[in-house]
Amino acid sequence: MRPLFSVFNVLALVLLGLSALAYRMVQEPPAAPKAPQLLLAGQKNVQVTLYFSDSQVRRYVRQVRSVAVSQDDPVVLAQATLKGWVAGPEASGNTTNGSALAVVPRDSAVPTVMLRGEHFVVNLPGSYAALNYGVAGERMLLCSLTRTLLEQRGKDVMFLVSGKNADTLLGHADLHAPYAREDCADE
Repeated sequence: MRPLFSVFNVLALVLLGLSALAYRMVQEPPAAPKAPQLLLAGQKNVQVTLYFSDSQVRRYVRQVRSVAVSQDDPVVLAQATLKGWVAGPEASGNTTNGSALAVVPRDSAVPTVMLRGEHFVVNLPGSYAALNYGVAGERMLLCSLTRTLLEQRGKDVMFLVSGKNADTLLGHADLHAPYAREDCADE
């Protein structure tokens, strides 16, 4: 007579129990997912500093403004900041160094911002490459945008045009190297 609790029988019994447990787990309906929480009501206002041009396109004019953000995320804050930058200066805004002029037309598309560590990557819309600016205007556009972004955080800003690397935006400034605070100092 063979033993009832042989090694083979014990292993077969354990495997049978595990397979029954696995079958039972697979047959259970999945847990209902939680509904996403809409953050529309959770928007908060954050004070940011935007940089614009003076009337001579020589100096930066700072303006402190409040922007609404829905998440505590640096990319969301940077995107909201650039939306305010494209909208241009407010007449009643808190400005320094005199009256401010918008750097891009008010109906311009807002650049897209990405953050890689401490480095911003800004994708400028193709319409920016069609602006009729000279050397000072192109520098003011790139540097006011750079100073606006680096006011909150970051080390430097790299520019793309229509999602691609470009030699220049308007034919004057070099876009191969990133722009840092030092590159955009007041003259």
